[in-house]
Amino acid sequence: MIRPAHLRYAIAFATAAGLAGLSSQAMADQYQDAAKKWIDKEFSPSTLSQDEQMSELEWFIKAAEPLRGMEIKVASETLTTHEYESKVLAKAFSEITGIKLTHDLIQEGDVIEKLQTQMQSGRNIYDAYVNDSDLIGTHFRYGKVVPISDMMEGDGKDYTSPTLDLDDFIGLDFTTGPDDKLYQLPDQQFANLYWFRADWFEREDLKKQFKDKYGYELGVPVNWSAYEDIADFFTNDVKELDGKRVYGHMDYGKKDPSLGWRFTDAWFSMAGAGDKGLPNGLPVDEWGIRVEECQPVGSSVTRGGAANGPAAVYATTKYVDWLDKYAPPEAQGMTFSESGPVPSQGNIAQQIFWYTAFTADMTREGLPVVNDDGTPKWRMAPSPHGPYWEEGMKLGYQDVGAWTFFDSTPEKNRLAAWLYAQFVTAKTVSLKKTLEGLTPIRESDIQSQAMTDAAPKLGGLVEFYRSPARVQWSPTGTNVPDYPKLAQLWWQYISQAASGEATPQEALDGLAKAQDRILERLERANVMPNCGPKLNEERDAQYWFDQPGAPKAKLENEKPKGETIGYEELLESWKQ
Repeated sequence: MIRPAHLRYAIAFATAAGLAGLSSQAMADQYQDAAKKWIDKEFSPSTLSQDEQMSELEWFIKAAEPLRGMEIKVASETLTTHEYESKVLAKAFSEITGIKLTHDLIQEGDVIEKLQTQMQSGRNIYDAYVNDSDLIGTHFRYGKVVPISDMMEGDGKDYTSPTLDLDDFIGLDFTTGPDDKLYQLPDQQFANLYWFRADWFEREDLKKQFKDKYGYELGVPVNWSAYEDIADFFTNDVKELDGKRVYGHMDYGKKDPSLGWRFTDAWFSMAGAGDKGLPNGLPVDEWGIRVEECQPVGSSVTRGGAANGPAAVYATTKYVDWLDKYAPPEAQGMTFSESGPVPSQGNIAQQIFWYTAFTADMTREGLPVVNDDGTPKWRMAPSPHGPYWEEGMKLGYQDVGAWTFFDSTPEKNRLAAWLYAQFVTAKTVSLKKTLEGLTPIRESDIQSQAMTDAAPKLGGLVEFYRSPARVQWSPTGTNVPDYPKLAQLWWQYISQAASGEATPQEALDGLAKAQDRILERLERANVMPNCGPKLNEERDAQYWFDQPGAPKAKLENEKPKGETIGYEELLESWKQ
């Protein structure tokens, strides 16, 4: 039968509309099914019930509708946590939202290089980066980053999850600028702590031998004097255990960029070189940089800084001496990555500078440092402090990889990447991700039953993150105005001290002057719209030593009596 034209058009329109409706419903079902599949297959354990997980993921499905079909790229350094994101969570996100996502894993130096290039050129390379919050001072001052808090109130308002729960994140102090804006969203965290062979420290024969010699108990060192005594004891008195030559210290000394991390990751703060203040010392931080009214004014003691002050010289001297006297001879030629696995080989008694990111690798079955039941023979504990340290100061470094968004990224790409950043930190997935990479970011995950169950095999990681002590560990703070430019100086000058080419004082004098030159260039270039450097005039060092706080005058006694604490006693004090 031949129908009138207008009727044919009406039928055709109705049919098309029906098909579109079916297609739309089918697509909705597809994403719902994907969410259910991932909840059942992967996202367990979680602090949320399965119904709560589904509700959270339904929000992501709905929020992604205007962005569906887009292709975006993000980048992070190669860590276990990020490998899990790249291989598992990126795929889940794409299937659940319909946004095609590539999560590249590149070396830490390459992340900084790409980020710098995008910041300076305005060319969009990646739609988001996970980069260390050490760059918070850089991001705040250059004004090239879109603050998370601005995005949440502005164009990202409709793309911000109602269950994000910022108050649950433990690292927001580290990613907040002096203007109180949140610049980065924490994605993973790990601390630089003290590591020791608990099984050796508990041996009655070694405990007696140590006390007979030093007059106090073998235990977790509270100060550097005790750490040094323990290092000497195992290296020169014990010498051999379980058929192996043992050493009381482990470190690395090769001239390599990673040698800079060894120091910028808060070595001076452990000695007590900076000022009181958490998360970072003010007005002088752990890099020895002084700020006045948020403007960096100098690194050298003659400008009120502490990068070449007595406490920094003491810290560098101890680094050189301990590496030479108490570490395996090959340690001097190692980089960070080469030295990392050495304690797991079973001949190191303690390590003052050990990252909790190594936890997973140090608990593998069959290692000499793991018991037959899978529990570790070692434990981690708070780092001992040097003689210049005072209560109220930071005590060590905590790495915080955090999501960062640039104003050079097209708006839709940035908002799609913002969805992904929230997805990989959402409560639906965060506990499972924490157990995979052991880099916790949420209080709710840390306090979960799953973490309690995992604790016996994690050597003190859970106890540390549940303790009040954790606030004394923090990343590089806002005093550092251009992290990429300044950080590259450290390994070049510290290597002079490590190799014996220069004394610690000479090496640090060079470092302080080099930092001041960069601050001076930044001041002259006037490239920082927010709180750029403004160098102090140089004055006699004694003027600054006579002022309260850092830089601090040289102590008459830099080796007070050693002090230790029993590990169980330490845990009990945290509970109380």
